[in-house]
Amino acid sequence: TVYGCRSWVNFNGTGTIAIRDSGNVSSITDQGVGNYTINFATNMPDVNYATIVSPGYIESTGAQQWVLTVAPATSNAVGTYNVSNRLVDNDAPTMAAADSTGVMVSIFR
Repeated sequence: TVYGCRSWVNFNGTGTIAIRDSGNVSSITDQGVGNYTINFATNMPDVNYATIVSPGYIESTGAQQWVLTVAPATSNAVGTYNVSNRLVDNDAPTMAAADSTGVMVSIFR
């Protein structure tokens, strides 16, 4: 059995969010600071998919930013996926939401 990548996206999550490149992603919705919804072009067969998310970076401060929350938008969401970035900074260890210049997500099923 082969389990391929069903959807992937690389996007800039600052200012006016913009998809750099993607596969099976129709759009991204900005849900506020550090929160995004990925909209699939073709729905997943169910919500039993796995996700790989790469950390982002904040250019203005140089702080590392890790994607901590990734989940279907609702319990039956086969057409959308939520991503939430949280700031991790050694000088001021907070978990505040923050936009990122680079967010990369891959979804497998």
